[in-house]
Amino acid sequence: MKLIQRLKPPKQWKSIVVVLLGAIVGLGIYIANLANVTSYLTDDPRACINCHVMTPQYITWNHSSHREVATCNDCHVPHDNVFKQYAFKAKDGIYHATIYTLRAEPEAIVMHEAGQEAVQNNCIRCHVDQVTDAKTQSWTATHTSDRLDRTCWECHRETPHGRVRSLSSVGFHVEPLPIQEEQELLIPDWLKKATQPKSPDNE
Repeated sequence: MKLIQRLKPPKQWKSIVVVLLGAIVGLGIYIANLANVTSYLTDDPRACINCHVMTPQYITWNHSSHREVATCNDCHVPHDNVFKQYAFKAKDGIYHATIYTLRAEPEAIVMHEAGQEAVQNNCIRCHVDQVTDAKTQSWTATHTSDRLDRTCWECHRETPHGRVRSLSSVGFHVEPLPIQEEQELLIPDWLKKATQPKSPDNE
């Protein structure tokens, strides 16, 4: 009770504090709605293209065999337990939101160490039969000792995203994005300009 009393603003500041808190809460709700935050609670891969620099990754996955059996979360999020899964998503989401808001995304998008670990563990989780099957030991005998010490994509380089590596590829791989239920995805002006073919008048 004493703590609550101490947190209460003086009477002369009460109305200002209420207005400021209301503005902060309202702005937070507006940003959450604009960023389509609730979509990240699902396994829908379209959530990943809320950040449009991920369009090439979405499109290449959508044209791969993995589309039939795995979503983005199946590969890129830990599956040890539900708490670790959502903690990982929250941490990644805050990081990505910060980077994209500050327009500090790198030219070449590369997974960080925790992301690589999650993907590697999920590769083994889904393909454990291929990794441990005794029938394959003959043709993997030359590197049995370090077979699981290397990442799967050292050999399977184009699974499932092809060779899309940088933002410079966006202009060549953008196709109409899926429309969410009664809400068109917002495409920022800088991306529209970057993907429009240059006319002689603009040069």
